[in-house]
Amino acid sequence: MTRTRQLYLSVAETAAELLGAPEVAQHWHEPSALAKLSVKGLAGHLAGQVFFLPTVLAEAVPDEPAIALHEYYARVSWIGSDLDTPFNQGIRSGGEEEAADGPAELAARVAGCVQELRGTLPTTPHRLVRRPTWGPWSITLDDFVTSRILELVIHSDDLAFSAGIPTPEFPAEAVETVVDVLSRIALRRHGATDVLRALSRSERAPGSISAL
Repeated sequence: MTRTRQLYLSVAETAAELLGAPEVAQHWHEPSALAKLSVKGLAGHLAGQVFFLPTVLAEAVPDEPAIALHEYYARVSWIGSDLDTPFNQGIRSGGEEEAADGPAELAARVAGCVQELRGTLPTTPHRLVRRPTWGPWSITLDDFVTSRILELVIHSDDLAFSAGIPTPEFPAEAVETVVDVLSRIALRRHGATDVLRALSRSERAPGSISAL
């Protein structure tokens, strides 16, 4: 099993535990830390980052040419997009639908899915994957897994904050992977000077170097 997949399974298990926290259930119908998204919808979106894996593994290997992970993030249209675009509306409605049966059911489904992936993901051969919302390209399975690590780590923080509990501890290597990807996106969006200043010179730092 690749190291990327090991990290993903660890992060996904932590996210599953977070989804089962009583504080998440207590705040279920309240607004989350993300604009226009309830705690319920955020929990459903977080869970989707686990459910994605069996979905893509069950699909046929795509014929589209493969691109690198950083090129994938350069091509997607959702980074920095308005909250009311059809894509972002779909994210919100999809999260609500995923969590429609309540917090206990969602947490149990995610825990079961992680257990299933512990049996299937380690031995899955190297392959390409593609989602219907992408352009005419694919990425490697391990790059897709890396993108899900990013989503799980970021949205676990969002959910924990929304529920008023500490952000879970993730393996340092997983966090480093996420920071590396976010840094590359920030460089592309804001330029080298702003990123360098934000990381090294607080007196000249820009207001934001947000990657997403």
